[in-house]
Amino acid sequence: MRDWTMKRLGFCVVFGMATVASAAQWVKSPEPGWPQFRGPCRNGVSPETGLLQSWPEGGPKVLWTATNLGAGYSSPIIVGQTVYLTGDVGDELHIFALDLQGRLVWKATNGASWKNPYPGARASCTYSEGRIYHLNGHGRVACFDARDGRPIWAREVVRDFESRVPTWGMAECLLVAGPRVIVTPGGRKASMAALDKRTGDTAWQSEPLPLTNSGEGGRDRIEGPAYASPILIEVNGRQQIVGVTARHFFGVNAETGEREWQFEMPTRYEVIASSPVLCGNGVFVTAPDGGGGRWLEWVPEGGRVGVKPRWTTTLDTCHGGVVEVDGFLYGSWYRDFNGWGAVDLRDGSVPYRDKELVMGSVLHADRRLYVLSQSGTMALVKPNPGRWEIVSRFEFARERRNDVWAHPVILDGRLYLRHQAKLVCFDIRDPQRRDKSRRRAKQGRVSRLKY
Repeated sequence: MRDWTMKRLGFCVVFGMATVASAAQWVKSPEPGWPQFRGPCRNGVSPETGLLQSWPEGGPKVLWTATNLGAGYSSPIIVGQTVYLTGDVGDELHIFALDLQGRLVWKATNGASWKNPYPGARASCTYSEGRIYHLNGHGRVACFDARDGRPIWAREVVRDFESRVPTWGMAECLLVAGPRVIVTPGGRKASMAALDKRTGDTAWQSEPLPLTNSGEGGRDRIEGPAYASPILIEVNGRQQIVGVTARHFFGVNAETGEREWQFEMPTRYEVIASSPVLCGNGVFVTAPDGGGGRWLEWVPEGGRVGVKPRWTTTLDTCHGGVVEVDGFLYGSWYRDFNGWGAVDLRDGSVPYRDKELVMGSVLHADRRLYVLSQSGTMALVKPNPGRWEIVSRFEFARERRNDVWAHPVILDGRLYLRHQAKLVCFDIRDPQRRDKSRRRAKQGRVSRLKY
């Protein structure tokens, strides 16, 4: 029987007599707040504590609502006193900067809006060292001054790297890795590229990925872009970017762009829309219409770190994300189930699935899952490997259009939910827990003074 030992920064997994050890960890953004898609580490986990463990009937208190923010599915990011959000207004994609009361500070334009299919802004912004970075649905990467929205530079990556816009538009949330902005054009000149974040100049290019089967256009067809966003991790002391194209997950050296591994995962409609998730000494990947999810274990290959698939599970998340909590993955199924459940990281088994809520987005904070179903129900769920345990819920979007796709955001005791042109900020702080925490801290200081 397999022994499974979990550690905070990595797992040690024992398969019979052979031990594979690899210290792996998420690389956290050096910026404060919620500076990028899915949080400081891009893992859908908030470090917040002192939050309500259940909500009153009707949901937590609404602090403010901002409207007229354009059509879109992107989530906000928050740094300092400013919330940044994208939305399509008419023929243009707008970037809105709001203060912490939801009032407009400035707005800027990043090229054309996305008309069809599913009109609306796709990608979230990314913040780094006083600048905002964004990719629009047509492949325009732009950099703006975070203080006033002044444009600084822009690149047309579809043109520059001889790529193509996928059916549902470019949706990648740009990753900042040190001095570079990472984008995945999936073109004839680069599967992934690093741009100097100060100038927009190309710093490195990863070689293109040719398709390994004939498919449309024959064997010479080059892999196109996906709809998911890359992550930045550290494996055995070296930073690696785990990226996604239309049919592949892959890892590149963050300094050079040299590809270290690739794993083909073809889907029926070339839709990979969920970011990879670091899980112990491997990475979990999933997509709809592609045979479910896989856990890929790190394996040494000379001086590199490669991957080897260890198990497959039925979890086929589309674009709502997956989170890992205490050795279990939580997320929603797509094609064959359209509900929620858990996956055991030891072997990919599914202890339960539940259809009480339809599929959606998930975030973890302070011992709770924040589950936003695409039908508009917001639920507070206790992570439980044995059953689906909803603690509280309320109806966030009453229009019932099944397009509530923006991921929840939590920062400073506030929950931010977006549906199309509306952004709502809720107070989810628990005053009693925070008061107890302050009293304990004060007592600790008094005790130390006595001695």
